[in-house]
Amino acid sequence: MSRQPQATARPEAGRRGLISTVQSSAGVGPAEGGGRAPRTWVLDPSGDVHYWWLSIMVVPILYNWIMLICRSCFPEVQQLHLALWLSLDYLSDLLYLLDIAVRLHTGFLEQGILVRDRARTARAYLHSAHLPWDVASVLPTDLLYLWLGLRVPAVRANRLLRTPRLAEALERRETRTARPHALRIARLMLCVLLAAHWHACAYYALSGAIGYGADAWVYPNHSRPGFARPLRQYLHCLHLSVLVLSTVGDTPPPQRQAEFLFAAAGCLLAVLGFATVMGSMSSVVSSLSAAEAALYPDAERAQAYLRLHRVGRRLESRVARWQQHLRLHRKVTNEQQALRHLPRPLRAELAVSVHLAALRKVQLFQACERGLLEELVLKLRPQVYSPGEYVCRKGDIGREMYFVREGRLAVLGDDGRTQLAVLGEGLYFGEISIINIKGNRSGNRRTANIQSIGYSDLFCLSKEDLQAVLSEFPSAKAALEAKGREILLGMDKLDVKAVEEESARQQEAERRTGALEDALDALQTKFARLLAELESSAFKLALRIERLEWQTQAWAGAGGEGPGAVPGQ
Repeated sequence: MSRQPQATARPEAGRRGLISTVQSSAGVGPAEGGGRAPRTWVLDPSGDVHYWWLSIMVVPILYNWIMLICRSCFPEVQQLHLALWLSLDYLSDLLYLLDIAVRLHTGFLEQGILVRDRARTARAYLHSAHLPWDVASVLPTDLLYLWLGLRVPAVRANRLLRTPRLAEALERRETRTARPHALRIARLMLCVLLAAHWHACAYYALSGAIGYGADAWVYPNHSRPGFARPLRQYLHCLHLSVLVLSTVGDTPPPQRQAEFLFAAAGCLLAVLGFATVMGSMSSVVSSLSAAEAALYPDAERAQAYLRLHRVGRRLESRVARWQQHLRLHRKVTNEQQALRHLPRPLRAELAVSVHLAALRKVQLFQACERGLLEELVLKLRPQVYSPGEYVCRKGDIGREMYFVREGRLAVLGDDGRTQLAVLGEGLYFGEISIINIKGNRSGNRRTANIQSIGYSDLFCLSKEDLQAVLSEFPSAKAALEAKGREILLGMDKLDVKAVEEESARQQEAERRTGALEDALDALQTKFARLLAELESSAFKLALRIERLEWQTQAWAGAGGEGPGAVPGQ
């Protein structure tokens, strides 16, 4: 049993103990005294090993839920394959016991840190609510075979108490799958099939208690051809059970009291199942609609707006085709809305993994620090353009730059027809227009027409977002402006004289600002000196006034003891 690190452990050992809490589920625990860390076997409840173990535990639990009732109600099934059932039973028991061992070695979070001490994980499990159910599910009730015989598999009914583990496995699977709604539907169908299976087995058992072929409601007598085979027995009962639970009807009417009670219970179960299925399906559909609304624009609202303003058929068709393209090709245009619930560091990591490579291709940003680029990728907004749509026109004020993620764009001449160049995946344009560079002859205006040839998937970075980020990185802002001037100079679009004049004006302004600051400092010094002299004068004046008051009081006292005063005794 590994001991917990003491409070007096060395800092290095404490650091290793902290790091070990985030290791893999079969990792190494902390070492004390700086020695080699002992190997521990503690599973991370959110790790892959624990996840796959839960997936394995689904098999024995479902096996018991399906086969125990079937073997108990269909004696022929139990007798024909007795050796197989006993082998599978004890294999599932072995997995149940291993699952208890896994629970004893499964870590838990304490203040957000995974506890990997085996003594504490075992103590936590022994004091949990899972222990009684797990122990009850592996009690050796098979010993009852000695008195009742091997034809009574119902003695193993306590194995069904491991059902919470099945629910945990399905819930964990739902959090990991890429299609959780499909898994919810599959889980719902599993519950429906299990209910039909148990209802069919109970119907056959009740038919045996009443007597096979006793009336039209119960299962026919085995003497009839084909009805003695176990497969025919089960399929017949399952067919009737599906008819009852689906409320289709067309079943023989019950004739005995037990049959009436069983039919009423089946109808109640059918009503409950129908309500559950309908509620679950409506919940899944609404969840799907909410998920799509978070990823794609609302087509119904757009169509209603177009109809309200009586937009022409041609423009309405373009809008419809654009929305259809988004859904068919899984183009997401509002990533920030879809990922708004994620923490900012995780959202930044996702944005870096998706957009950082494209941002590093831009010559303007190649020398920037990684922190600036990580802030910029959070500002990138995806945009999709339709065939023939202009991304920008010559002479427009440049407020964004674009990165071509997918598709092709044509650079057109002044006539709007001559194709000068084609921009493909990984290219970019408009980077100079989003930085206010003095001396830019184009005046931050577009110098060409950019038209989408087909459907083009672009990333957009606005000037406002760039300026907001650069306000936090003043050195990067100066470096970007210098890089932009270098690029404009290479393109012969930089007015060097204007830049020199602007630089001279800035130097003159800085000189005047410095002179004003010096003058202000001198005035503040003089003002402080005058204030000190004023305080000194006021202090001296107060002392003189106080001295005069004392002299006046002394003179008044001496005048009271003059002629006519009574001499003291």
